[in-house]
Amino acid sequence: MLAYTYVSKGDFKLKEKPKPQLDGPGDAIVKVTLASICTSDLHIKHGSVPRAVPGITVGHEMVGVVEQVGSGVRKVKPGDRVTVNVETFCGECFFCKKGFVNNCTDPDGGWALGCRIDGGQAEYVRVPHADTGLNVIPDGVADEQALFVGDVLATGYWAARISKIGPEDTVLILGAGPTGLCTLLCVLLKEPAKVIVCETEEERRSFVKEHYPQVLVTDPEGLSDLLKAECPHGGADVVLEVAGSRDSFRMAWEAARPNAIVTIVALYDEPQILPLPDMYGKNLTFQTGGVDGCDCEEILGLIAQGKIDTTPLITHRFDLHDIAEAYELFEQRRDRVMKVAVRC
Repeated sequence: MLAYTYVSKGDFKLKEKPKPQLDGPGDAIVKVTLASICTSDLHIKHGSVPRAVPGITVGHEMVGVVEQVGSGVRKVKPGDRVTVNVETFCGECFFCKKGFVNNCTDPDGGWALGCRIDGGQAEYVRVPHADTGLNVIPDGVADEQALFVGDVLATGYWAARISKIGPEDTVLILGAGPTGLCTLLCVLLKEPAKVIVCETEEERRSFVKEHYPQVLVTDPEGLSDLLKAECPHGGADVVLEVAGSRDSFRMAWEAARPNAIVTIVALYDEPQILPLPDMYGKNLTFQTGGVDGCDCEEILGLIAQGKIDTTPLITHRFDLHDIAEAYELFEQRRDRVMKVAVRC
């Protein structure tokens, strides 16, 4: 089969690999129908994910059809259309039982697919712990509608959930890339009083204005004045940092009012400094870390009900043979790209 492969730092190649086989009773083999490219894939390419294993097939955003299941799989069967979770989790360990599936203690636990074991920018993928890692796509929900459920949309949903957003809150989202937009969609489900999106790129600000006119939009230069006008208590009640830069990290805690929640959604290419003396007295609560992708079934239900629609984010479509071109487009942010769908 064809599989896009992490060869070494800075080098991905489309290679022929053997089709994966079942390796345990909890495994499933999924025929990938659509995959996508995530910024985390670019972090692997740039060498920013030390645990990523050279030689693995990359990709952790995908949907497909179950082709084969192990003897211990109970929740899915051959022929089911499924989303694939970015995280592998056993469902039985201390962390899984508390819903902290990102920290599953299984050897394949956490973000494994496309990082430590072969992922889904390929024709087929083996999914360990299939009963927890796969969710059946409801009838009437298209593959493109479900494409982001297992990762970027699960991230936005998780971020909105842990931010404890209330109806009187003003919520600030830093970054309007794909993860920022998925976060925005999930924040809007909470129906806060106001939502502000801050984004450096004019094209992305225009995208938000076009698709979500109820949202206040600004660039970093205008953020301070907008916060003064809209936030009577010295800043936003909740800040979600999705941009992932040194400037946006600092902006996140500076834009928060005292006793606010700051949720760090972004993955950074370098360490960030938390200047505690500068923020002393703000009494901020930081929520940080990787997504706990255990809400996929609920998210699929919301898509089926028409409450979440991520299809406007798919701006470009490619065949697997052309995935290198898709990567170049996505990484260079050409042609107003937001997300790509790769037909496998």
